[in-house]
Amino acid sequence: MGVVADELLDRIIEGEFPPGATVPGEHELSARHEVSRMTVREAMKTLQAQQILSVERGRGTFVNPLSRWTSLEAVLRAASEGKNEAEASVQLIELRRMLETGACELAAERISAEDTKTLFSYISAMKAAHGVNDVAAFVEADLAFHDVILRASGNVFVSVLFEPLHRVLEKRRTETSAVPEIQEHAIGHHQNIADALQSRDAARARQAMDAHMQQTLDDLKNLVLPAK
Repeated sequence: MGVVADELLDRIIEGEFPPGATVPGEHELSARHEVSRMTVREAMKTLQAQQILSVERGRGTFVNPLSRWTSLEAVLRAASEGKNEAEASVQLIELRRMLETGACELAAERISAEDTKTLFSYISAMKAAHGVNDVAAFVEADLAFHDVILRASGNVFVSVLFEPLHRVLEKRRTETSAVPEIQEHAIGHHQNIADALQSRDAARARQAMDAHMQQTLDDLKNLVLPAK
């Protein structure tokens, strides 16, 4: 993405041009960026191609709602830097729930004894971090725990789909894990998930992950968002 498109996207994400708003014309943008109108036109085409902008002949160029954007990178930037963080946080958990419950079910039948051992070591690390309230170490162990399960699912698409989400997940986890009560909930649920995977019970593993996602959503709504 070029400099002009990049900066315009930043202004959209920051809320200067909300959904439905008209963006400045070619003349104004070319003067602001000190580039030719042709360069501005190319930038607009880039954002149009990603469904971030739509052109209505005779009316102007408008910002589309986030739900219409087709660029994962742009949506992730909006989720991590945008103003409507509450909605993005909830939707991220909804997505994780869809993917991770299925991955956990698959992992129950495919996970190695070595990976199971690794899961329990991450739970120990989470407990140690919780004991001294080291949020960064807690989040690192938490993310690593989930990564083991995603890889153990044996489905190549799952890990690839999650990779771009990592940056946003880390930011969100740091936000929720700053609450000691949420750390306690997470440790208990991770223990249940690891136990279910060790028993190789696919249905139990799926239920344990689903319960963890529900708890995460409840904690977000009850303990994090009201404090903002």
